[in-house]
Amino acid sequence: MSEAIAETGDKVADSTPPKAEHTAPRGTARTHNVWFGHTTWTICKRELGSYFNAPLAYILICVTLVAMGIYFFWFDGGVWQADRASVSRLMTFIPLVLSLLTIPLFTMRSLSEEKRMGTIELLITMPVKDSEVILGKYFAALAIVSVQLLLLVAYPIVMFKAFHLGAFDWGPFWSGIFGLILLSSAGIAVGLMYSSMTDSQILAFFATSVTLSALYAIGYVVQYIQGGFGDFLAFFSFQSRYEPFARGLIDSRAVVYFLSVAVLATLVSFRNLESRKWS
Repeated sequence: MSEAIAETGDKVADSTPPKAEHTAPRGTARTHNVWFGHTTWTICKRELGSYFNAPLAYILICVTLVAMGIYFFWFDGGVWQADRASVSRLMTFIPLVLSLLTIPLFTMRSLSEEKRMGTIELLITMPVKDSEVILGKYFAALAIVSVQLLLLVAYPIVMFKAFHLGAFDWGPFWSGIFGLILLSSAGIAVGLMYSSMTDSQILAFFATSVTLSALYAIGYVVQYIQGGFGDFLAFFSFQSRYEPFARGLIDSRAVVYFLSVAVLATLVSFRNLESRKWS
């Protein structure tokens, strides 16, 4: 009798409904997070493929690296006049190249090309969130700019390792690269914002280039402006925020500033894309 009761109890226990986490339908928070990242990664890979399947990325990376090499080694005496193992002159030149050329070129077609060809309507009507589209394109542009920046490691390797020109301090170099990636993260978000506003790649390019160049040039202007107004302008200056990284310092306030600009501009891009559903 006791064995029958035990067996019946086991059957009752086995027949209890499974836990909610095993029967939760698709679309629960856990599944949604997985698919959100998967879709963003899919769009990011698609964008990276479009970059590397066209000659623009290769031409731009090669031309900018050659131009920076000429500036670093030969312009105005080059690094040979510095009389020290440093790449500081290169680190102060790269932000201008990023602001004027690299970031605008890599972001001008992100959304404006989709809008011009009419594929943006198809994209936003698919089971894909607007935020996934924006983040996928954002991370793709940030990835290719980061690749270009990491290739700069060739300069100190050639100078101070291959030719043994002296002991090289890698600390300021890597902090400068980190600062450049942060600056690029903010600049790419601004470029993506302008690309979401227009279907003209040329207009998106010039709007991004002018805005980023102005934000960087403020740092040179505030040197001649005293008082509270000068401090107010310096708060928005990319150059003032990036300068500590070029000297080998990690400024937490600059990190927060660049990330805040990136988040704000990305949210504007998201709103611009979302508004097309109601137009």
